[in-house]
Amino acid sequence: MQIIFSLFIFVFGLLVGSFLNCVIYRLEQKKSFLRGRSYCPHCKHTLSVRDLIPVFSYLLLKGRCRYCRRSISLRYPLVEMASALLFFLTFWHLGFKFNLAFGFWILIFCFLIIIFVFDLKHFIIPDKVLFPAIGIVFLYHIFEILSLNHWKLIGKQPFGESALRPDKLGIGNWGQLLNPLIAALVGALFFLAIFLVSRGRWLGFGDVKLAFFMGLFLGFPDILVALFLAFLSGAIIGVGLIFSGRKKLKSEIPFGPFLVIGTFIGLFWGKTLIDWYFNLFI
Repeated sequence: MQIIFSLFIFVFGLLVGSFLNCVIYRLEQKKSFLRGRSYCPHCKHTLSVRDLIPVFSYLLLKGRCRYCRRSISLRYPLVEMASALLFFLTFWHLGFKFNLAFGFWILIFCFLIIIFVFDLKHFIIPDKVLFPAIGIVFLYHIFEILSLNHWKLIGKQPFGESALRPDKLGIGNWGQLLNPLIAALVGALFFLAIFLVSRGRWLGFGDVKLAFFMGLFLGFPDILVALFLAFLSGAIIGVGLIFSGRKKLKSEIPFGPFLVIGTFIGLFWGKTLIDWYFNLFI
């Protein structure tokens, strides 16, 4: 059954990735993604179902529009595959279970994929994508706390404690919100300092807001792993582009994609990497 469900999640990820491609394109064109059929960005011909099969349509058409034969960006199948792999990885990481956490993670991943592609192409992190993501993460934390309070109030005793004790009323549970809030503020203030010192030359203000989201989503200590890997990968790629002649020393390089990749790694393997690091000194 795990194999069947995993296959279903993978296919579902491909379909969601196709939808995300539509959202990204409509955001670029400043159009609503809720209305209208998909169409070729070159000849504007309405696409049929056979043109919209994730990945396979691209391969069968050899990366060209069926109607005008213009080249189709490789971005489309890459986004579809990335979505499918992330959905499968989430399903595996959460123990092959369909639960609230699974739905929450894949929803946030959709926002992150859009941010990745949009910033990579346009050097902009759109607020209309980032702000809803921040709001959803914050509400999810609140929901988790309220749910925990509910179980305590109805007399559940997972730790063998009395349901009549004051702390069982859930007052102390709100302290769980401090970790992600502090992580969000630390990340945002750190990036804000860089933004102010460089006067916006080293990174944009969108990165400051994205760092706030990362802290709220990951909390400590995973946010530290995510930021470290973002800076490390950004430096390696940046130096590589300069030495290859594709970028100059003063050229702009979007930092948002590196932050998104750092977020994924921090979420899935943050604690593992931290344990590995400290074990080096034991």
